[in-house]
Amino acid sequence: MDHYADRRKIDPTRGAELGDGSANDNDRVEIGPTQLAFREWEAAGLTLPDLARMRAYRLARLVQAIQARDLAGLLLFDPLNIRYATDTTNMQLWNSHNPFRACMVCADGHMVVWEYKNAPFLVDFNPLVKELRHGASFFYAVTGDKGGDAANGFAGQITEVLRAHAGDNKRLAIDKIQILGLKALERAGFEIHEGEEVTERARAIKGPDEVLAMRCASHACEASIAEMEHFARTEILKGGISEDDVWAELHKSNIRRGGEWIETRLLASGPRTNPWFQECGPRLIQPDEIVAFDTDLIGTYGFCIDISRTWWIGEGRPTNAMVSAMNHAVDHIAQNMAMLKPGVTIKELVHSGHPLAPEFWAQKYSCKMHGVGLCDEWPYVPYPDGWVEGAFDVALEPGMVLCVEALVSPEGGDFSIKLEDQVLITETGFDNLTRYPLDAALLG
Repeated sequence: MDHYADRRKIDPTRGAELGDGSANDNDRVEIGPTQLAFREWEAAGLTLPDLARMRAYRLARLVQAIQARDLAGLLLFDPLNIRYATDTTNMQLWNSHNPFRACMVCADGHMVVWEYKNAPFLVDFNPLVKELRHGASFFYAVTGDKGGDAANGFAGQITEVLRAHAGDNKRLAIDKIQILGLKALERAGFEIHEGEEVTERARAIKGPDEVLAMRCASHACEASIAEMEHFARTEILKGGISEDDVWAELHKSNIRRGGEWIETRLLASGPRTNPWFQECGPRLIQPDEIVAFDTDLIGTYGFCIDISRTWWIGEGRPTNAMVSAMNHAVDHIAQNMAMLKPGVTIKELVHSGHPLAPEFWAQKYSCKMHGVGLCDEWPYVPYPDGWVEGAFDVALEPGMVLCVEALVSPEGGDFSIKLEDQVLITETGFDNLTRYPLDAALLG
């Protein structure tokens, strides 16, 4: 039996646990890094997160937020909020449009997960989850015209849990719930509050182990980008390579390292880069064209690495207009990033920094910066024409992570330049987590 256990280990040089505290038994339940990712991180000298400590930090953040608002509990249906609270997953994308899971964090720290009844093992590896239930499904495809009854049953379970862990407090925050569930909880006497505000603000401040995990995820993402770039530069010159072919390389490389999915299809080539936001498709990329992309990648440990690069693919030279636009984008990111430090307000970031040239204003990006964690998150930094008084009244704090954006896209033009870096707010300023180089050909 011992011989069998040794044979199953991922790394026989380690003991019972890997560097992140997960079991070294080649039988991991939770989604996690592969041997390839572990080898690359070790070669890069990266420190792995302590997953148990990271999970405890996240639960403490939520409990603190619940107590500060005098809530009885926080009820979560959003799969990414459930991931944050529990570090557990179950068919994340399917769950995002078929809500069958729920999690409730009570004010006393008691945490309950409503899981698919045949898959308790997807949750019970995390000792912070104190109670496992089922019965959170009341979407039409599975409950039909009896969804109201299912929702009433679920509301009864919520009442039972909160009576035991919050007493007479009926103030309940919820992030996303279907109408039948909301009505059932209101009939049960709960005073409903906005849960998304609670979770977004809690998630915004990354703990030390979250930062370590994000550094690992960033390294894995950039290794995947390098493989995609090698494929693009090698194969496009041969002809017959589509945007989808190039984008598939990033998906493949992400999964090979234990990443999870990509949120969008933002890769375009040549004239399809303008206007930006066309999704990648079957267009055959020609030599001597621009290829631009935005990763929006959910990588290892579930962290989003959201960075953008623009490449010139070919043996010719990009136009002077492309080189000028690329340098404008570099200046935009660099000068706006230089403002980042604790205490700086969103309002200051909105109304200061590098101004886009007038010819790029009409097709500018939707924001200057945005938060990032398990996905694109709060806070949001619009351009001045998107400023809404009272909507973004917050100052930066250490532990926040922001993506700094640049879309330099001439109106009516035949190209766009897309750049984006992911930046950690430190005690004294910022640390740019993005190391992937810019294309020298486009810099002139």
